[in-house]
This record gives sequence, C-alpha cells and structure tokens, in this order.
Amino acid sequence: MTDTAGMPSPANLALSRKEDFKAFAESPRRTRPEHLTMAQIAALSLAAKAEYDLLRREWHANLGPIRTPQLSELHEDLWDIVDSNLQDGDKAKGAVALDAFPGLGKTTSVLAFLQEFHRREIAERGQLTAQGHERLPVCRVGLTGNTGMKDLNRSMLEFFGHPGRNRGTTAQLGQRALDCMLSCEVRLLALDDLHFLKWQRTNGIEVSNHLKWIANEFPVTLLMIGVGLADKGLFSEGETRGDAAMAQTGRRTTRLGMRPFTIETEENRREWRQMLLALEQRVVLAGKHPGMLADDLSDYLFARSTGHIGSLMTLIHRGCQRAVRNGQESLSRDLLDGVKNDEASEQARRELEAALETRKLTSRPRVARKKAA
Repeated sequence: MTDTAGMPSPANLALSRKEDFKAFAESPRRTRPEHLTMAQIAALSLAAKAEYDLLRREWHANLGPIRTPQLSELHEDLWDIVDSNLQDGDKAKGAVALDAFPGLGKTTSVLAFLQEFHRREIAERGQLTAQGHERLPVCRVGLTGNTGMKDLNRSMLEFFGHPGRNRGTTAQLGQRALDCMLSCEVRLLALDDLHFLKWQRTNGIEVSNHLKWIANEFPVTLLMIGVGLADKGLFSEGETRGDAAMAQTGRRTTRLGMRPFTIETEENRREWRQMLLALEQRVVLAGKHPGMLADDLSDYLFARSTGHIGSLMTLIHRGCQRAVRNGQESLSRDLLDGVKNDEASEQARRELEAALETRKLTSRPRVARKKAA
C-alpha cells in the first residue's frame, strides 16, 4: 500500500529496513483533520462521516511525539555526543546507552532524534556519497528475544537488504555489515531493545567484546537503547582481568536516562500541566473544551498513568477512539473509566489515586488551582 506520493504508507513501515526508515525519516508531518462542531458532524453524509472518522482514528493513534522536557533534554545530550564524534576513522568514537524503565518514551524519543539527524545529514551532505552510493546517515536495528552476536550482524545486513545476510560466519557477516556502513556513510548506529541480547554467558563479556569491536571498527556513533543495561553489566568497571572488556565499554559509553513525570514540586507540576495542554491542542473532538485535560482530568490522568508518558498516551489514544465511536466527542472521567490501560499502570494506580482524591497530593500547579477557585 502506498500513498499518493508513491511512498510506503506510514502504517506499513518496518524501521529495521533502509527503504522504510528513509520513508519514515523523510515523510512530511501528518495533517491534522479539520476541527468540526457537533452540528457540522451531524450534517455530514454517511460517506463523509466515515472518511472524517477514519482520518481522526489515524490522527489520534499518532498524536506523538510531544516535545516534553524529557525529550528535549535527551535530544540536547544526543546532539552534543553525536556532533562531538567527528573524529577521523582511526579513532574510536564515544558510544551512548539510553537505559531507562519501560513506558518513559525511549523508543519514541530516539526515533524523533534519528529522524532529525537523518534530515540534517541529507540536507548538508546530499542524497548520494562521493562514490555515488545511497547516503544512509542512520542504521536502526530492532533486536528480538535472545539475539546472539551472529543474529545482530545479520540484522544489520537485513537493514541494507544485503544478499549475503543469510549465510556466513559471525565474523563474515560483521565484515559485510561494516562494508555496507562504509559505502553508505552511516554515522549513527541505533540498537533498540539491547536487553534482548544473550547476556548470560560469562557475565556478558561476549556482548561487551562484540560492542567494543563495533565501536572500534565501525566509524559510527553507537546508540544502545534498553532496559536494565546497568544491571546486565554494560557499564561495569570490572573486578578481574577477565572483566577488562566490560570496563573499557563502560569507559567509552555515556549513560543517559529518561525520567517520569512527577508532582513533587511546583516545577514538576507545571511540566505535567504543559504536557496535558499540548495533548489537548492535538485532540480533534467536537466536544473538546479548554482545560478538558489540564484542568478537569489532571489528577485523574496522573493517577491512571503514574507519570509515565507511554501509559498516558495509550489512555488518550484509546479514549479518543471511544469518544469518536460512541459520539460523545469529548474525554471525561466516566468515559476513561471504561478504557483499559497497560497492566503496570493499572496495578500502581490505586494508592496514588487515593492520595490525589483526599488532597494529600495534587498534580496541578498553584496558578491553575487559584484560577479554579
């Protein structure tokens, strides 16, 4: 399925393949559907209403990324590191590890950065290299469960569609991947879900050795994304001679994280409110009103998401779909009470919800509370 420009449909992209990643990186921003009133929706023909609702379904399912303080902080750090890694090929470049709990928007934030980086590199350096090869500033690999070193090398070749990706030794596949990256002048190699690698053998030394080889031989910035990477020993200093490889990986790797939203300070509460206001602006519902999320549902949404943006976006996505489908055309506590969220947020919700309802906690900054009063 392709759109009118001949590009793959955004719904059909597999970002572990170069054609799809390029389409993702270079695709224009989605156009927000027109905001219609209840009367205007009622006046639509059945065909026009079906088309309008489809547009809104797709829009609400893709509301992000929202430029939160967390995303902005991560991007600033990544630009610092990537732009500093302009050393010649004979020098090892510093690696990055984004190590954070699930539900904090790691992958979404990284993909937004990769898109910006791809666009900047193409604008500055052109679509083709000096040798006439296709320029691919980014190679993005999503790992699967229990991935080994050979699987990792094969996945890198899969990104380029290399004909030799299904045969050869681990070393041969790795050399082919290196050739592809040199030819396409890849500058950023992103390994998502790194925790899926086989870390069990010899305390992860095999993994660290392979990542060290990539960092040494590939003239790229290595960006690793995962959960619990520190616990797996990625940054270990090493207590014995056999741990030296892990110590070297730790010395060359900058660890970054992402924080959840909290409501402990006034600044924290302002950040939460700004997030809800930004979401409110993007929602396309006929019954939407100012403060629908940021005032009416602030405490409720914090309790339902426990400050994790992934859980919040899931709840808003599903709530908007239901509001369109049942004709309510707005988000309310009654509607969202019927919407299921991820299990982690539902389990953590009870105690936090009780504290917010008894006014022991509040998610609303002082200015917003004064206006309400």
